[in-house]
Amino acid sequence: MRLSIGISHPARRSSPAAAGRTFLPVLAALALVSAGCWHRQRRAARSYPPPPGPPAARPPAPATSFEQGEEGIASWYGHPYHGRPTSSGEIYNMYAMTAAHRTLPFGSEVRVHDLENGQSTVVRINDRGPFVEGRIIDLSYAAAKSLGMLARGTALVRLEILNPQLLAEPGIFAVQVGAFRNRDNAERLRLRIEPYFAPVVIESLDRGDGLLHRVRVGRLGSEEAARDLAARLRETGLALDTYLVRVN
Repeated sequence: MRLSIGISHPARRSSPAAAGRTFLPVLAALALVSAGCWHRQRRAARSYPPPPGPPAARPPAPATSFEQGEEGIASWYGHPYHGRPTSSGEIYNMYAMTAAHRTLPFGSEVRVHDLENGQSTVVRINDRGPFVEGRIIDLSYAAAKSLGMLARGTALVRLEILNPQLLAEPGIFAVQVGAFRNRDNAERLRLRIEPYFAPVVIESLDRGDGLLHRVRVGRLGSEEAARDLAARLRETGLALDTYLVRVN
C-alpha cells in the first residue's frame, strides 16, 4: 500500500519593502486629510468677529436746557435795588458787571451781544429775573452803560455762555406764578394752588422799594419737569403767568 505524503506550503508573505510601499500612501492620505481639517478649523476660527467691548460712557446731561445763542430782550436795573440782597444772597452793586437770569446757574459768565448796535459786554449772573414776558436778562447799570442802552431802556441781545461747564451741575427748579406787594394776595394764590400742586412757597424779598412776595410752585430736578408743571398750571387755569426759575 502506497502512502502519499502531502507537503503543505506555507502562505506567501509580502516582503517588508512591499509592505512599506503599501503603507506610505495611506499615511500620506491621512496627513492630507488632517491638514485639511486643521486649516478649515483655523479659517473657521478667524471668521468669528471679536467680542464687543463695553459701551462708551455718555457725558452727563446738563441740568438746564439752555442753548448757546439765546436771543431776547435785555433790560437793566439800578436804584432802588442798589445795596439790597439779590436772589443769590449777594448784595447788589449797580456799578459791578452783573446780571439777573431766570435759569442760568449763579456764577455763570455771559457775554451779552447787543444786536442793535454791535456792542458786547461780559457779566456774571448773581440774581433772578426779569419776570416780564419776552425779556431774558436784566443787566446792572454798569453793564447796560457799557452797551450804550441806558437811554433805550431795553435792547435785543444774544447770550453766549463763557463757562458752560456750570450747566452740568444739578439744579433745582420751580415755577413762579405771581409776585405781590400785598402778602394777603400771595397767601390767597398759595391756598388756591396747594390742594392740586405742592409744594407752594412764598418768598419775600426787600428790593429797596418795599417787600415783594413771590409765589413759587414745585421743587424739581430739571428744567424740563418745571416746564411741564408750568403747562399744567396754565391748563387748569390756576396760573396765567408762569416763569421757570432756578432756585439754586
